[in-house]
Amino acid sequence: MSATSEKYFQLPNGKSITVGQERFRCAEALFQPLLLDLESPGVHQALHDSVMQCDIDVRKELFGNVILAGGTSMFGGMRDRLELELRSLAPSTVKVKVVAPVQRMYSAWRGGSNLASLASCQKLWITREEYDEFGLEVVQRKGL
Repeated sequence: MSATSEKYFQLPNGKSITVGQERFRCAEALFQPLLLDLESPGVHQALHDSVMQCDIDVRKELFGNVILAGGTSMFGGMRDRLELELRSLAPSTVKVKVVAPVQRMYSAWRGGSNLASLASCQKLWITREEYDEFGLEVVQRKGL
């Protein structure tokens, strides 16, 4: 293993560790779930299958507008790898484009925050007082 493939990390408890090739192998399971004995499609295959189930008139647009989101998408090379794998599966007449926004690790939180700020969603809010009075039952009371 070369020194360039090793990376030094300091954990929150102060302990230091050096991680090598295993930091790349864990992400590989996203594309090859069999590495973890999972019989499910890789992320590229699942994405392809989902797009192919859509109306034929929107497939080209969907393949051309794949946006990575969430912390798992922060693995180095994720955008390039997903684009490469997806190109191998998509029809040759379709342009595949995968975009990786810089702040994508916060995408889910931002989406939830935007949704919660909509006036139409205010009826779904649970106040501290409601939770203190009803506990988890407040979720059922609101039909959530």
